[in-house]
Amino acid sequence: MKKEENEILDIVKKVLDDNKAEDIIVIDLTGKTSLANQMVVASGTSNRHVAAIADKLMETLKKAGYKATIEGEDKADWVLIDAFDVIVHIFRPEVREFYNLEKMWQAISEKRK
Repeated sequence: MKKEENEILDIVKKVLDDNKAEDIIVIDLTGKTSLANQMVVASGTSNRHVAAIADKLMETLKKAGYKATIEGEDKADWVLIDAFDVIVHIFRPEVREFYNLEKMWQAISEKRK
């Protein structure tokens, strides 16, 4: 894992943990897709919680000198933060259960080993 990627992943995990995100899962996608090397999936307890976690993560990444893009913050059912080598999905629990991204990506990851 590259130094920058490792630093971004550490920031993501710390911010999610510090802001009480639930069910945090990190999926290693290295060599499996060109989208990113790491995917992080987490849940917030409500739209407000999801939005607050996403805002704090964007703020922390910016302060650390990393650029990232964000989508979905208006509704905050599902917020996607793309920090290039690390993609973060923050869901409300019901939305996460419906889409079940981690199951899909873990299955893809297993098939391509």
